[in-house]
Amino acid sequence: MKTNETGRFLSVVNPATGEEIEKVPVSTPGEIDVTVGAARRGLEEWRGVSGLERAEVFHGISRVLRENADELAGIMTREGGKPYVENHDEVGWAAACFDYYGELARDSVGYLPAPIEPQQLALVVKEPVGVVACIVPWNYPLLLAAWKLAPALAAGNAVVLKPSEETPLATRRMAELIAGLPDGLLRVLYGAGDVGDALVRHPGVDMVAFTGSQATGKKVGRAAAERLIRANLELGGKDPFIVCDDVDVEVAAQGAVWAACLNAGQVCTSAERFYVMEGVAKDFVEASREHVESLNIGDPMDEQTDIGPLINAPGRAKVERHVGEALGRGAKLIAGGERWGEKGFYYKPTILTGVEPGTAVMSEETFGPVVPVQEVSSLDEAIEMANSVPYGLGANVYTRDFENMLRCMRGLRAGTVWINDPLTDNDAAPFGGQKGSGIGRELGREGLEAFQESKHVHIDPKVEKKEWWYPYGKGDGSGQRLM
Repeated sequence: MKTNETGRFLSVVNPATGEEIEKVPVSTPGEIDVTVGAARRGLEEWRGVSGLERAEVFHGISRVLRENADELAGIMTREGGKPYVENHDEVGWAAACFDYYGELARDSVGYLPAPIEPQQLALVVKEPVGVVACIVPWNYPLLLAAWKLAPALAAGNAVVLKPSEETPLATRRMAELIAGLPDGLLRVLYGAGDVGDALVRHPGVDMVAFTGSQATGKKVGRAAAERLIRANLELGGKDPFIVCDDVDVEVAAQGAVWAACLNAGQVCTSAERFYVMEGVAKDFVEASREHVESLNIGDPMDEQTDIGPLINAPGRAKVERHVGEALGRGAKLIAGGERWGEKGFYYKPTILTGVEPGTAVMSEETFGPVVPVQEVSSLDEAIEMANSVPYGLGANVYTRDFENMLRCMRGLRAGTVWINDPLTDNDAAPFGGQKGSGIGRELGREGLEAFQESKHVHIDPKVEKKEWWYPYGKGDGSGQRLM
């Protein structure tokens, strides 16, 4: 393989086997300079492209993603370990995001507020921020890239995209497939945190959009603050899942297991804490156990596989540490709690009961297929416990009672509250967190506005002296202006 000037490479490993797939050269400081410069030149050309033309480009991107879904899903499965079925869906979701923002690109130029004087015209013009650094995690490499790329480009910006060092291959292939953009408008850089840090600190970058851990997000936010550039930060969560005593426990248990074990629990909105009403807790745990033990663990390329591996050995070690601490402090193991297979980074879906609130598995992001259950005596107690951690990305509730739905809607401190339908995102609705789960929003009109600057333009067609100008001392009050 061709070396770069530093001789540094990313080793991309298949989590299902632990074997290396490919080495990818790390982007050098010189390449970062060239890439940002090319993005700025592409930005100037993109500014002159009409909203209708942008929409056509975006729909073309959507089509090419769908046409190559099999290939892209296969790449993501090999480098990230998420089951092929889930990755194929991810490609479709990414394509849908480009379709949505393609239409918004036709209707994002601004609006007309009421003017101060009858003969005047006031405009609010929406303009691009400039060159946006988009830093994307490994768990949904194409979808979370699309959530940034599509609105940033629709708003008229240029994008420099840095995928995770764990999963650069599908992102590289997506960038190769995308056509119709000015040269330089979308570029990809490769590397770990040092490359991301250099990108955020580059003087040619005007904004950063980041998804990742809270710890890394704080570093990104500090670097952006030092340069006084805008930062959109989605920093993960510790999402609660509340089960009321008025529901079909079988359905709630299946929804809970899916919300906890999708992508082996490696979703920023994974359900990671379960608060179940005392009257149905025993039945819920038993139904969850039966469902978990029916799931297929294995080769993520097999379309019959439900649960694939964790991303790497450190990720699995963290899950083991959280589960081990809970068991050491009196929790009861109902299912799982151990590795699976002789190779790869697999961990069996795990159910725990009697978990203390202060344990890591109930207070820190686990990012693994774990269902820790705590019984509660009331909905008020469940809401209080749900709000007790410094995260607020999402929250799930199962109830048939509309009053309970309203209480949860108003009482839960989370950016998204899912009631009876966990983890369902909507391109047309904003996504993001409260408290320590981040700053800003993706998706919806809010997601577009995150990448826009608002410019107020005030026009008075009459060139004449205003009565409220100097001098004030006329004594007749004519220099006063009523506001």
